[in-house]
Amino acid sequence: MQINKHSIQEYNQGQLQEHSRRYDFAASSVKDVEGVLQKLMDFQVAIPSWALGTGGTRFGRFPGGGEPRSLEEKIEDVGLLHRLNGASGAISLHIPWDIPTNASHIKALAAQHGLRFDAMNSNTFQDQPGQGLSYKFGSMQHVDKAVRRQAVEHNIEVIEHGVALGSDSLTVWLSDGSSFPGQLNFRKAFENTLESLQEVYAALPENWKMFVEYKAFEPNFYSMTVGDWGQSLLYANKLGPKAYTLVDLGHHLPNANIEQIVSLLLMEGKLGGFHFNDSKYGDDDLTVGSIKPYQLFLIFSELLEGMDARGMNHATDLGWMIDASHNVKDPLEDLLQSVEAIMIAYAQALLVDRKALAAAQQENDVARCQEVLQEAYRTDVRPLVAEARLRAGAALRPLQFFRELKVRENLIKERGRKTVATGL
Repeated sequence: MQINKHSIQEYNQGQLQEHSRRYDFAASSVKDVEGVLQKLMDFQVAIPSWALGTGGTRFGRFPGGGEPRSLEEKIEDVGLLHRLNGASGAISLHIPWDIPTNASHIKALAAQHGLRFDAMNSNTFQDQPGQGLSYKFGSMQHVDKAVRRQAVEHNIEVIEHGVALGSDSLTVWLSDGSSFPGQLNFRKAFENTLESLQEVYAALPENWKMFVEYKAFEPNFYSMTVGDWGQSLLYANKLGPKAYTLVDLGHHLPNANIEQIVSLLLMEGKLGGFHFNDSKYGDDDLTVGSIKPYQLFLIFSELLEGMDARGMNHATDLGWMIDASHNVKDPLEDLLQSVEAIMIAYAQALLVDRKALAAAQQENDVARCQEVLQEAYRTDVRPLVAEARLRAGAALRPLQFFRELKVRENLIKERGRKTVATGL
């Protein structure tokens, strides 16, 4: 389904009077509002190819119909999202779920939709049809070097696909670990994994980055070979300057101080990127900002403080991506909500009075520190985010317009009610 500029402009025209009223009020209290708007327009969040279909749990999956049947249709769906919100200008592929059979065709199609290819993602946490050796007991940590070699070769193949598409980074998430005490020699598992990662690292093109993702638990529950940010940082430091830690917001134990983690990783120059989602218990993969919006703001506040301290570009120097699963929501609606939540948290963090906060911290004025942060958090920045969309030629209210256009109903007509997208 295509959405043309004229229909967006026509929709926006009907919303313009109310938007202008709200925007003028919001902008009146913002210093350098034009600078804030430009940062919002520049900021893009990558959409993962596997999140465009209905997600699932171990207990069931409830597809809603009209899911993309091919990589081409997934690109069309991300293009549709980007047309609606102006902030989803990249797609991240998971191999082998979405292998491009004709890279030049796929790259050209993405360009037609204003999309670039974000980080490539490898998969050694599942056995694929026809695969020679099993990852049941791990991949890069495996006691059998032949299994480790298979995992390394897969990651190198993923890099090759990425080069053909114009990507410049590889994300490695390993489900390796153990579920029972004594099952694994921790030191040997670490050494095997490091050796495997070193082989993949050696195959990286000069301008590429490697992101080492960590997770506290699941599918292994006693130990994970890359179980926390410290282990990921240890691998990244040993690998070299092109290796970084990747933070998935759901990959932490309850109440972990993620904002402190990102601050320290930035300080060390080893934060590579983000997978955004939200959680109540663990890796719930819920809509971004649906459970802990204040924590999302605090994380962004530390991100901006750390990036500005290093002179980093907010839009390009870290990888920004959503990683969520939608079992009860329309996947596209969920992604629209997630991007909106990210843009709101980013806008709020841009409004933090850094000088006032630093002065309050220096004076140990704890109450004032809280007031400075919450003043920015409680500011209604939705009109600013909407204005940035308007200037980018996107819809003032993407989700409402999505429903007015009956996008899901049209996708079902085009693709059928029983289509199932590749991915989890």
